[in-house]
Amino acid sequence: MSQRIHYMQQSPELFKKMMEFSNAEKGSSVEQKTLDLVHIRASQINGCGFCLDMHVKEAKIHGESELRLYHLPIWRESTLFLPRERAALAWTEILTKLPEHGVPDDIYNRAREQFSEKEISDLTFSIMSINAWNRINIAFKTVPGSADAAFGLTKAGLS
Repeated sequence: MSQRIHYMQQSPELFKKMMEFSNAEKGSSVEQKTLDLVHIRASQINGCGFCLDMHVKEAKIHGESELRLYHLPIWRESTLFLPRERAALAWTEILTKLPEHGVPDDIYNRAREQFSEKEISDLTFSIMSINAWNRINIAFKTVPGSADAAFGLTKAGLS
């Protein structure tokens, strides 16, 4: 099997802009712990090993419990997630796997009950971002853990 291209080297200007877009999330109106769950859940759905590895480590650094990370794939059955987190996870799933007829009103309304207009907009941009990262890292088979040192993820103690 041949080596895939290194997209960061091939498209440095676009990579820089994508990083700027992602870094703008640091000013999000949505709390970091919820964003961590969103990033992990989208990466699980998309099967992106690089992003899943990265965001689990970030969540640990941000203080997320291991049990909640283990329960994330079964968040509907788990009692460990708050209504706000459940709404964010449902919004993440529907926007990651867009149904043929769009976003159902019940999922939108659940998100609107938990998030302000600004928050749901910020959350949507975050979901757009992680889905884009998932797609590029899957396309070029970026190795999970390969950027731990560059992104300060070794302090998660999971390497």
